[in-house]
Amino acid sequence: MIVNGENRSVEVSSLLEFIQSLGLDPGTVAVERNGEIVRRESWDSTALSDEDKLEIIRFVGGG
Repeated sequence: MIVNGENRSVEVSSLLEFIQSLGLDPGTVAVERNGEIVRRESWDSTALSDEDKLEIIRFVGGG
């Protein structure tokens, strides 16, 4: 799988598990899978494959 332009191996079954395995707070990221935004409600039921291309965007606040 390609994540943000880098090859990654997948050892989890769902998108939610993958986000958590990266140590990211699911409430602070948005995910595009194969060119389409994945709704947060479906992350737990979204299966990943080696052919997927993910873009993960992190929300950062500042002042």
